[in-house]
Amino acid sequence: MLSLERQRRLLQHVRTHGSGNVLDLAEELGVSASTVRRDLREMDERGLLTRVHGGASVLDTDVEPVLSSRSAERSEQKRRLGEAAAERVPDGATVLITGGTTTETMLPFLAGRERLTVLTNGLNIAYQLARYPEISVVVLGGVLRHDEMSLLGPIAEHVLAEFHVDLAFSSAFGVDPEHGISGANVTEAGTDRRMLQSADKLVVLADSSKFGRRGPVRSARVDQISCLVTDGDAPAPALQAFRAQGVEVVIR
Repeated sequence: MLSLERQRRLLQHVRTHGSGNVLDLAEELGVSASTVRRDLREMDERGLLTRVHGGASVLDTDVEPVLSSRSAERSEQKRRLGEAAAERVPDGATVLITGGTTTETMLPFLAGRERLTVLTNGLNIAYQLARYPEISVVVLGGVLRHDEMSLLGPIAEHVLAEFHVDLAFSSAFGVDPEHGISGANVTEAGTDRRMLQSADKLVVLADSSKFGRRGPVRSARVDQISCLVTDGDAPAPALQAFRAQGVEVVIR
């Protein structure tokens, strides 16, 4: 593999995932760890990324492109999921919307709701809701996870404790009818777990690509999920298993 092509793929990986580990990158590209380290050093010197211990991460200026690239993935499926999820929000509700590009697709469909309060730990969610003055928005505090533009930690949890949440809406890294929903980041998943437990009902938005994979940390058990919103390509056996456990499944 030519150096230019290798570095292009390295940069694409780091921008997509927010960071990259040397050993994982070496395995993915089929090259040695020393080659990856040399490439990362060169790319850091050129201002393309930031070297960190054991790998690399995106530059601060890369945060929006990372989110934008994820928004573009399966955009039509996500839009349909967002519309279906928003239909479940009644006037006067207090809802929690976790940060993410899938949950963000709900927001245009919430316009015009009366007496709606939205709590969120996602700066992208709060930013998009700023265009709807009729919606009350509460931003949960916390430590910023730069690549996801989400706020994490006990500050968010303390603020959330002051509210009664009718519905929580969450995306997921992985969806499994035995394991529930899981996240890829340990710190983020811990905060998500405590947030999702605060709501009377939990609605999960997950396109078909999220089925059959598990992250390292479980965000919610299956018995905590009230409704699963997905698309028509989701595997039928998994959907049947969710229904058998009392989860309402909505397909869009």
